[in-house]
Amino acid sequence: MLKREEYIEQAYFFQIVGERLPQSIPLQDVIQQVRDEVLATTKLPLALDYMLSELCHSGTIYPAMEQLNHYFTPFQTYLMQEAESDDGQFDLRTAVQVLQSEAKYRAESPTRTGLFMFQLECLCHNRLKYDAGLKAISEDPIYDSDWKEWILVVRRQIGIIDLADLIYVRSWHQNNKNSQGANSAQPEQAMLFGEQEGRIALANRQKEPMFLFAALQRQLGYPKVPRPKKDADSTNRLLSLERKVDQLTQRLKLIEDDSRDSIDLTKFYEKPT
Repeated sequence: MLKREEYIEQAYFFQIVGERLPQSIPLQDVIQQVRDEVLATTKLPLALDYMLSELCHSGTIYPAMEQLNHYFTPFQTYLMQEAESDDGQFDLRTAVQVLQSEAKYRAESPTRTGLFMFQLECLCHNRLKYDAGLKAISEDPIYDSDWKEWILVVRRQIGIIDLADLIYVRSWHQNNKNSQGANSAQPEQAMLFGEQEGRIALANRQKEPMFLFAALQRQLGYPKVPRPKKDADSTNRLLSLERKVDQLTQRLKLIEDDSRDSIDLTKFYEKPT
């Protein structure tokens, strides 16, 4: 887990990227501008330098985030990877809005329950891959071993077993209900959800999962998951096309430099620590 100031600056970075992308400013220029604005006492400027080098090299920034796994979580990296993938199904502006909301929530003493529901709802609303997404969520350092084990169970069983049931059976509401009139004993497995979350899950069994998400979001107070706007679909496609052109331009430049034996590899070298 990072310090609060790191998450505040991360949220600011993703906010500025989201604001300046519609202005057709190249992502490389946006990162360079934000690098000069963020708090110098945090580690974000160093991370942005590395991301900028990767962007110049490959036209993408998610490989740099993957290498900086001590600073960016696997879920953050996964979202950026999906946004920069060639299929273009997940818009980059939506990705940075999600990343901004998550970083702001992390800066406000998040609960494991609230953060997990936010991350899972993000996968559902944006039609991202459950297998890769839940694996990335399970590797988040905020979750202890009991949570990691359960998230991997959800990864295997989601779509087969109702999500409300998966939550209910690991809630104190279910445990207390079963132990009424009997000797109270410690549950065999860790209860990850409280009494309130268990009641909500029980009330939403066999219903549309969006009702479950909406009720939990209201009660737990985690941020609403940003959704792509339908009326901005043409703009999103144009931005996606511009991103692809930028990536192709970077790659063609590298090929041309390589063919002339003029590529300067020294700018990609890491400075010794």
